[in-house]
Amino acid sequence: MAKMASAIQIWTFFLICIFSCTTNSMDFNYPAVFNFGDSNSDTGGLVAGLGDSLLSPNGETYFKKPAGRFCDGRLIIDFLMDAFDLPYLNPYLDAIGAPSFKSGCDFAAAASTILPATASSLSPFSFGVQVAQFIRFKNRVLDLQPKGKKKSDKYIPGADVFQKALYTFDIGQNDLAGAFYSKSFDQIVASIPNILTEFEKGIEILYEEGARNFWIHNTGPLGCLPQNVAKFGTDPSKLDELGCVTNHNQAAKLLNLQLYAFCKKIHGQFTDSNVTYVDIFSIKSNLIANYSRYGFEQPIMACCGYGGPPLNYDSRITCGQTKVLNGTSVTVKACNDSTEYVNWDGIHYTEAANHFVASQILTGKYSDPPFANQMPYLLKLKF
Repeated sequence: MAKMASAIQIWTFFLICIFSCTTNSMDFNYPAVFNFGDSNSDTGGLVAGLGDSLLSPNGETYFKKPAGRFCDGRLIIDFLMDAFDLPYLNPYLDAIGAPSFKSGCDFAAAASTILPATASSLSPFSFGVQVAQFIRFKNRVLDLQPKGKKKSDKYIPGADVFQKALYTFDIGQNDLAGAFYSKSFDQIVASIPNILTEFEKGIEILYEEGARNFWIHNTGPLGCLPQNVAKFGTDPSKLDELGCVTNHNQAAKLLNLQLYAFCKKIHGQFTDSNVTYVDIFSIKSNLIANYSRYGFEQPIMACCGYGGPPLNYDSRITCGQTKVLNGTSVTVKACNDSTEYVNWDGIHYTEAANHFVASQILTGKYSDPPFANQMPYLLKLKF
């Protein structure tokens, strides 16, 4: 009964947002989506690109098995694809078994950065590499277009789709989070312009390749991830009132301010483009601060982790792994109910949290320019 009451409260909240919205409507009728990013929107790119695999219980909530996503189920991009009435994106690096790339392609790879990868990077597929992969993808599609026919086959997009498609971006988190292991806060802040210069290069290349519709997510509250709290929050004075690492969240805010200014800049520079800036930081921060209002019970503690409260996170072992720790064999299992948790494995969000974030995005009030929620599309989101 408590779960049902929480669900009713959440839907009441969503409906109020929908019907109180006074912003302009937005056309969601995109023929395809091309996505660039890190683990927040990676549908299987990194594990395929490195020949690696994810272990159960990853994927258990929706796919019933590991599905290339660092999550118990679906990601924000999956829920957005539902809203656009399009199939889930297949990763560029995992063509085997992919039914079709006609509705787009996912170039995101977990652990990727905007800045070029280095020898110590966990992912070689930085933003510049992802953009190069897109160009390769586009050129191959154009080469494979049936000669003398206006329509492409059922597996690849038509030549005109590249200009009509939506280009989504959720990347930059790892540029900041990784830097805290070797740089001071001031050094990290000083590096933000370089990060955005690299991002601008990629956006300009995509524009030259025909991209016109840009949907850019800012960076979430990094300081609220159990991984960062465990590593950098041992001193209580470094935590805020929510138990999040202050410096990490402050760096994210500073990056987001400059990213917002960048979005305004390219909108003015590319006058025939549509640029939507989405404030993911505010959505996720609101969820963590008011978790119980939205039906959650654990705002920071990981569902699939090791160590127990308050974080249930141990950097020595990841979700699904079995290792010997302190002389004892340990297997990391999931919590009993992931819908009660915001965080899945110490770094990534649960499907339930991703669903909440996607639903908030679709209200339109966290976007600039804002757009009115389209109720039929919200109702297509599958629970």
